[in-house]
Amino acid sequence: MGLSSPDDAAVWRLSDEQAIVVTTDFFTPVVDTPYEYGAIAAANSLSDIYAMGGKPFLALNIAALPDNLPQMISSEILRGGAEKAREAGVVVAGGHTVKDDEPKYGLVAVGFVNPKRIIRKGGLKAGDVLALTKPLGAGVTTTAIKQGRAEEAHIQEAIESMSRLNKTAGELAMEVGATGGTDITGFGFLGHAAEMAAASGVSLHFEFSEIPMLSGARGYAEKGIFPGGAFDNKSHFEPSVEFHFIDEPSQMLLFDPQTSGGLLFGVAKDKMDEFERKAGEANLSFWVVGEARNGKGIVVR
Repeated sequence: MGLSSPDDAAVWRLSDEQAIVVTTDFFTPVVDTPYEYGAIAAANSLSDIYAMGGKPFLALNIAALPDNLPQMISSEILRGGAEKAREAGVVVAGGHTVKDDEPKYGLVAVGFVNPKRIIRKGGLKAGDVLALTKPLGAGVTTTAIKQGRAEEAHIQEAIESMSRLNKTAGELAMEVGATGGTDITGFGFLGHAAEMAAASGVSLHFEFSEIPMLSGARGYAEKGIFPGGAFDNKSHFEPSVEFHFIDEPSQMLLFDPQTSGGLLFGVAKDKMDEFERKAGEANLSFWVVGEARNGKGIVVR
């Protein structure tokens, strides 16, 4: 798995009971503090393993750093990544650095998954309940940070959300037999949802009022503070989306690229009581945002 499907990671079968999952991601700073940047980048890189029902165990650093970057900053970036990896139970076993004018950091992440229990984008079935495990709005918030227009409380809320591992969400998705899933990252909520709908051969119906947002997201959206990727996502994925009474800022928030976003996955209706109970026991926040139905495309009301 990896070349022909839109799934989040490459998977190589080792045996009937075990497969290896491999992925990589890295990006330029999304926040001003180097430690938090490193932690967010690591959490984001590991997320694709969790999205496929896997358990990461090994990682390699990827870093591009300017010659004139103070050593204290570069070491804080790597420390943030290392400590987030340690929180995930992952060993950072080396990596590679190159010189570049702008810092870039991330991980190659490797994990294990049972090939019979892989969570794929194409596994949704009509009737499945759709659950989301983190609020949206990271893209507009980090863009506001770059423009010097973000409020401190909104910055800290975004950092906490982006730094949070999807470990518990992935484990619970596996335990309740999630039918299909992905993590919400660069294509935005609707971009990744559109991939799932197409791969699964179903339509996805969302209630906008049930989709969680970071506190400052609506305000930044109303001011037009969006990353360029939001407009790219809208241009590419909007033809497969049908909006009903959703204003322009709200639509754009659904196309907003996310960094280290939550998992979006389907749960069979008869498994929802079990999922809600286990999520409560694990202190996992989640929101029921819609359902899969027969048909094609996406509907947002």
